Amino acid sequence: MKPKPIQPTMTAAYYAQCVISFGLALTTVAAGIAYLPVNPWVRAFLAVGVMYTVTSAFALAKCVRDRQELDSMSTRVDQARLEKLLSEHDPYKVDGV
Repeated sequence: MKPKPIQPTMTAAYYAQCVISFGLALTTVAAGIAYLPVNPWVRAFLAVGVMYTVTSAFALAKCVRDRQELDSMSTRVDQARLEKLLSEHDPYKVDGV
């Protein structure tokens, strides 16, 4: 029986820290934009730029996660193929006899 691969886990504290950090960063940038001494068009442009950056960061994180999952899936498929070949191999079998 092969050992089960160790799956990385995320603790609740780490998840909470990430969520709080993201919320705090977004709030402070939004407050900074709101209190800038510029006209509303500049403020709106900066707000749209921040929102575009945030959505792009989420999309990039999802792409990285999907690529890692795809790589681990192909690794598991290759591992299964190798195990099947090794289990079917008989080192004492003589070919052509």
